[in-house]
Amino acid sequence: MPSSHAIYPSLRDKTVLITGGAEGIGSATVELFSLQGCQVIFIDIAEDSAQKTIDRVVSRSKDNNSPIKPPIFYKCSVADLPELQETVKAIQDKHGAIHVLVNNAAAAGNRARLTTENVTSDDWDFNVNTNLRHVFFLTQAVIPAMKEAGSGSIINLGSITWRIPAAGTPGMPTFLFTCGYFTNKPQVYGACKAAIMGLTRTQSKEYGKHNIRINSVMPGAIATQRQRDEVLTPEYREEVMRGQSLQRDLEPEEVAKVIVFLGSDEASGVTGSSYVVDGGWCSDP
Repeated sequence: MPSSHAIYPSLRDKTVLITGGAEGIGSATVELFSLQGCQVIFIDIAEDSAQKTIDRVVSRSKDNNSPIKPPIFYKCSVADLPELQETVKAIQDKHGAIHVLVNNAAAAGNRARLTTENVTSDDWDFNVNTNLRHVFFLTQAVIPAMKEAGSGSIINLGSITWRIPAAGTPGMPTFLFTCGYFTNKPQVYGACKAAIMGLTRTQSKEYGKHNIRINSVMPGAIATQRQRDEVLTPEYREEVMRGQSLQRDLEPEEVAKVIVFLGSDEASGVTGSSYVVDGGWCSDP
């Protein structure tokens, strides 16, 4: 991770909850909020990756002028709604109100890459439960304490997938790459990500009177470690560069920096907005 990052004094000692924080964009977000002096709590199912994230933050704290609170990990599947609700209740009971919520968790793969004709009701439910439902219910869970506090920030992670016209790349690996170039367009996944943008806008109107800000961030092709290991062939990188204006890989930290900004008071006048971090892929409004 690059050593330079902005410091937002308003974030110090805030409690931040991040879903899907063990890898990729989520892991980078855990690290950057921790470097702000936040108490970061993150949810994921990948225990080994979660521990690596914690170890990395603790290691980096040795080079920081002020102590960093180690991130706290809770193993939980966001697709299991009763488990998720029980987990977030336990988190709030132990750690108090959540000041910043980052709804980052998502999953895709073969079940997200089915054509419309091949999607079963089970496939639909799997994708909606994994990519959309938890966003609504986690927001529902943290809103009461935010209302009582008179402030809060919620950042939902979308994707540019639904904004890119369907396209196929012969020989595309089966693992999802967030930019949207797939052998089969991820119809249900794209629908979930589009819904997140709508949910962000409507809930920002609903809770603005309580000084709760709700925004979304829409990443493009982000070169996470997994993507580098499994997806970023020279041929595929060529396809990415054909779409982007910036002719380089985009790093998870570049998305995380936008998320951290939106969580801070420096973004106090920003709500109901969607920030695109895609290197200029989607140039339309």
